[in-house]
Amino acid sequence: MTGLRTLYPPIAPYASGMLDVGDGHRIYYERAGTPGAKPAVFLHGGPGAGISPDHRRLFDPARYDVMLFDQRGCGRSTPHAGIEANTTWHLVDDIERLRALAGAEKWLVFGGSWGSTLALAYAEKFPARVSELVVRGVYTVTRAELAWYYQHGVSEMFPDKWERFLAPIPEAERGDLIGAYRKRLTGNDQAAQIEAARAWSLWEGETITLLPNPALSAQHGDDHFALAFARLENHYFVHGCWLEDGQLLRDAHRLRGIPGTIVQGRYDMPCPARYAWELHRRWPEADFHLIEGAGHAFSEPGILDCLIRATDAFADG
Repeated sequence: MTGLRTLYPPIAPYASGMLDVGDGHRIYYERAGTPGAKPAVFLHGGPGAGISPDHRRLFDPARYDVMLFDQRGCGRSTPHAGIEANTTWHLVDDIERLRALAGAEKWLVFGGSWGSTLALAYAEKFPARVSELVVRGVYTVTRAELAWYYQHGVSEMFPDKWERFLAPIPEAERGDLIGAYRKRLTGNDQAAQIEAARAWSLWEGETITLLPNPALSAQHGDDHFALAFARLENHYFVHGCWLEDGQLLRDAHRLRGIPGTIVQGRYDMPCPARYAWELHRRWPEADFHLIEGAGHAFSEPGILDCLIRATDAFADG
């Protein structure tokens, strides 16, 4: 393949701050690009992964005014790894608070992985606030999707890494791995908590790219990162992300009329392509791109090319 688009050059935020969203939570936000240009919001993955400087580079800085933020409990938001008053619908309300802060009537919503879940939940609740919607690595958090990644499915493709994921959990508790991990991630034994957090986080960090990526392994193996990532993901998944089973696909009719782009890696392990395909069927206005030779991460070359082309096209209007 030639002529693949890559990230825009590194850029610093032109503004940043902490927003008190109540319930003891303060969220870190930053704005990048050109003040007053096309408004957009970036929703990171996880839950619990936080934003990175590369996320600013998915948008043409001359044509976008992008809001990025660390969702409750992760990144630079406080309290770190806090799971109280931390649900999908708290985050949806936080997005609305940030939209008001940005002074945007409506904005482009961009989310990948868990960010796609949050983007769909937000867009289905507030369709009038969404000018366009870009989702990548679509995750609808059905019980089947959770079982595929955390009980049986991806385990068949990555038996070596699965063994490491199982290691902190005694055999007797392996019938419900999400529940078994919750006990350790919310327990009082700090050493057990960190061991579980690292195992949970590395399972994801090492199964999201088509080929091994040492930088992702290092990030996911870092104790500070892993604690928020594992505690928040597990907290959300224990509760089915406060969604009825199949809700996001059931309510996809609310997206009708919103221009959009769906980008999905053919070999996405955490988020099987059938759910992106089903979203495409229910939301035909969106362009659908199934990327061959790609896993889950936004950094996969074919996925990144498609995402940059999408944000450029929507900037052209």
